Amino acid sequence: MDINSLRSFIDFLKVEKGAATNTVAAYRRDLERYLDWRVHNPETPIIEYANSLSNLAPASLERNFSAIRSFHKYLNREEGLADPSDDVPEVSRRKRLPKALTVQEITSLIEAAKDPSDPISLRNYLLLELLYSTGARVSELVGINLSDISSNTSIIQDSGNSSKSHDEVITVLKLRGKGGKERIVPLGSYAKSAIEDYLVRTRPSLVKRVDESALFLNVRGTRLSRVSAWEIVKKSAIRAGLEARVTPHIFRHSYATHLLDGGADIRVVQELLGHASLPTTQVYTHVSAARLKSAYEQAHPRA
Repeated sequence: MDINSLRSFIDFLKVEKGAATNTVAAYRRDLERYLDWRVHNPETPIIEYANSLSNLAPASLERNFSAIRSFHKYLNREEGLADPSDDVPEVSRRKRLPKALTVQEITSLIEAAKDPSDPISLRNYLLLELLYSTGARVSELVGINLSDISSNTSIIQDSGNSSKSHDEVITVLKLRGKGGKERIVPLGSYAKSAIEDYLVRTRPSLVKRVDESALFLNVRGTRLSRVSAWEIVKKSAIRAGLEARVTPHIFRHSYATHLLDGGADIRVVQELLGHASLPTTQVYTHVSAARLKSAYEQAHPRA
């Protein structure tokens, strides 16, 4: 646990969590102070540091505890370090519901990535399309290899006539989630078309080595980074007039919310998101319920 670990964690906050600039800056200050204390007190229980902050205002105390706990959980997950944060007092705070964009906002955001004068925009368009079409995290997306895209033919029974059937080519994508856990997600027609355009018209001009396996490449011909992917999202959000509301993770929130709004079974959504437990997915049912309530109140004469 050192300054390099802190830099990695700060990148995680920016890219994976889409944390606000002020939040990132505050967490950095809090954790730099904590690391300085740890250097001088390597064997002291973490609760001693927590107690030393008792003179802070409640909001600052809450933020410090949250930063320390998040930092140690990140180090445990990414570097396998012991997590002493259970000894930090619990932070009591109201859980916020995930934000989601409307279908129209998502569409305008994805379309904003297109630039007819710039062939590389096909890569950016595909990246945004896959964020929404698969609900993938940014780290999962930039980790995709060409071999992770596959198609197979299935026999589909006609719903209107049980005696008829037809073949359908189903394209799927393999994603590698937290802890190396893999999952398979289907690709819709928009995503398949975007992949084909990128592979034919853009990727060949980016690739520098014939054995390069990454789907998303940067201008140097190597795998696109999480930070670069975040920049692509940010620039498209500015062009779409949605800068204040967009982070890469909002695509994932919108993906889950729109699936549930459309009638998808919650356990199917759990599988598609790669959630280990159902309660993690159930937060999205509250979002959908809130929308139903809002629509009811606006439309029903006796609401």
